[in-house]
Amino acid sequence: MTKLQAVRGMHDILMHETPNWEFLEKSIRSILNQYCYKEIRLPILEKTELFKHAIGDNTDIVSKEMYSFEDKNKSSLTLRPEGTASCVRAGIEHGLFYNQIQRLWYMGPMFRYEKPQKGRQRQFHQLGVEAFGLSGPDIDAEQIMMCDRMWKQLKIKNINLQINSLGTPESRLNYRNILVDYFSSNRNDLDEDSLVRLEKNPLRILDSKNPDMKSLIKNAPNINEYLDIESAAHFAELRELLDHANIKYNINSKLVRGLDYYGKTVYEWTTRDLGAQNTVCAGGRYDDLIENHGSPPTPAIGFAIGIERLLELIDLENLVAKDMPHVYLLIAGDEVRKFGLLLAEEVRNQLPNVKILTNCGGGSLKNQFKKADKSGAEIALILGENELERKQLTVKYLRDEKPQVTIKYSEISNFLSKALSI
Repeated sequence: MTKLQAVRGMHDILMHETPNWEFLEKSIRSILNQYCYKEIRLPILEKTELFKHAIGDNTDIVSKEMYSFEDKNKSSLTLRPEGTASCVRAGIEHGLFYNQIQRLWYMGPMFRYEKPQKGRQRQFHQLGVEAFGLSGPDIDAEQIMMCDRMWKQLKIKNINLQINSLGTPESRLNYRNILVDYFSSNRNDLDEDSLVRLEKNPLRILDSKNPDMKSLIKNAPNINEYLDIESAAHFAELRELLDHANIKYNINSKLVRGLDYYGKTVYEWTTRDLGAQNTVCAGGRYDDLIENHGSPPTPAIGFAIGIERLLELIDLENLVAKDMPHVYLLIAGDEVRKFGLLLAEEVRNQLPNVKILTNCGGGSLKNQFKKADKSGAEIALILGENELERKQLTVKYLRDEKPQVTIKYSEISNFLSKALSI
């Protein structure tokens, strides 16, 4: 029989890990609420054409990494490799953009067929944040400030911001021709991927991760020298806003991002604490994407954060509370069980914040005490035949040296509320 195991690059998140995820998700939600962003929940499956049209046929994502297949109707479908295209599709389909400003966010699994390694799996999770209908650099700056707030709240250090401007389609076309001339004159130094990109999208050569290309890319013409007046002014005002907010950044003229829909502002937050996969957050403007899908022009900007990479950077030991019960209820005797279950229900009714773990499956008191101690509970409540007859409970403190006491049924909720400070 074949050994049962998960698909390569797709991992279970086990019960001891979920408190970390819940903590991070709750922290993110609280910050997004501060900025008045609203959650949108998007399908995992989309029509393949959506991603080809939005991201670009020549990108690595579309040409190499998408999980695509035909359904029973012979329609080509794809597991979403990123969220922006889906969010744009939803906004157009439901009329969310016409003469409206929208601040939206989503979180969930994405899928890319890549070589699995630390910080890069085939199923991974992303937070996506998008703003529609705002063209000025103030929303660009605010989203960067939002990221900065996240790093501070999560106590993440050693993280750096790189920014750049890609200009308008017209200025990019001019820069494209200059790049083609430069790389064509150095054609013998280009790798196989770059030779393909030279014909289809030469800006993507600047995004190459091949170390042998590093020197060639470094000496390539600087896009900032070919920006149109509008984009240059936009970029200058963004830098002024970030300077005023005391947010440090580096201008990286070779930062182009891996998706074709970006224009004007692009940025990445990177760290040296994650090894090769050093990008924690990336984003930028995509002012032409909605119009390219046949809808009225709508300026837009957004960013995405890899949740798994973020978890690697958080000091979970000191930030995340241990997921343990407050109370363990020991039940001695089969006849007592039905009363014990109802007693636990009564505690839950009166104290919704108290986590009470009821011993199920029987066992001696000695074994039940072992389970209670292992559970991490602060207090053990003992319900045996004597306690049942007297309508009382025996209380034993598991983490303190306090003496064992006896209380009445009617006192249980008041007692636990004071003892647990809940």
